[in-house]
Amino acid sequence: MTFTQNKLSVLAQQIKSWGTELGFQQTGITGIDLSAAEHRLQAWLTKGFQGSMDWMAKHGSKRSQPDELVPGTISIISVRMDYLPSVHEDLWAVLDDSERAYISRYALGRDYHKLMRKRLQGLADRVSREMGPFGYRVFVDSAPVMEKPIAQLAGLGWMGKHSNLIHRQAGSWFFIGEIYTDIALPADTPHDENHCGSCTACIEVCPTKAIVAPYQVDARRCISYLSIEHPGSIPVEFRQAMGNRIYGCDDCQLICPWNRFARASQEEDFQPRHGLDTASLIELFSWDEATFLHNTAGSAIRRIGHERWRRNLAVALGNAATSNEIIQALKKAQCDASGLVHEHIAWALQQHTSR
Repeated sequence: MTFTQNKLSVLAQQIKSWGTELGFQQTGITGIDLSAAEHRLQAWLTKGFQGSMDWMAKHGSKRSQPDELVPGTISIISVRMDYLPSVHEDLWAVLDDSERAYISRYALGRDYHKLMRKRLQGLADRVSREMGPFGYRVFVDSAPVMEKPIAQLAGLGWMGKHSNLIHRQAGSWFFIGEIYTDIALPADTPHDENHCGSCTACIEVCPTKAIVAPYQVDARRCISYLSIEHPGSIPVEFRQAMGNRIYGCDDCQLICPWNRFARASQEEDFQPRHGLDTASLIELFSWDEATFLHNTAGSAIRRIGHERWRRNLAVALGNAATSNEIIQALKKAQCDASGLVHEHIAWALQQHTSR
């Protein structure tokens, strides 16, 4: 589409205003040159840091060449939305309570994908009403898109040493989404300045030492990967380090000094559901598959399935303070456990026996 530069500049400002009205905390715009990020991705893949996430490599250059993924793409609109629940306690205290379950804060409420996709579609509809039909495609972690490099280029923050995006006034507790478009919008200034300085808190706090160097995460060691993406047996060397983390891990964000500026989300859909922020390990371990499916309807947690849910909980129960209640729950679950879950239950029982 061809418009005057002045009209495009006005449209860019309108898009940012509309983004705020739709509930996004920030909206930025960038072009499609991701060559620097492409080199970093290839180096990461060469080291095998993606583990079993084969999809990180199978799309070839579509991930780093936006106009290959969506022909005609000229500009990318990038948005961020805060997700930290407005009511939360001392999260370190939750991690220190071995009988309670810790679930990554982003997964406590409803699945963010649908909510953000609907809002982004609403943003695209407003552009269409203003400019007429145009080419676009909405993404929320749903295709081979380099979300964090795009957001950094759009001025939404800088890449922290833990590989998450950080914003000076908002920390890192936020989701990212994009609209690929064929409108040549004026690009914002990239957030090139890195404000991590000499801080290495995220590297030092990582339970499994997955941040092998600044800006480099070996997913094969990462608790988020192990508890969510990894389909098989969790390597024994990482089980004790997982503690009570049964879905994801937030330690690198919890320790980050910039998150003292994090803002609580006002989105009702991001507030905890089914008591997942206060639940005990035994309570969640007692969920049969029907209960799991019911209580995780509309949640990001459902994607791991009941088997991995039980696998993760078995490891956490093995790390919990020994009690007769825990031992009996583990033994009872052995009767109908799958081979994968049975292996982790056996390990958990061995932990209690060895004590």
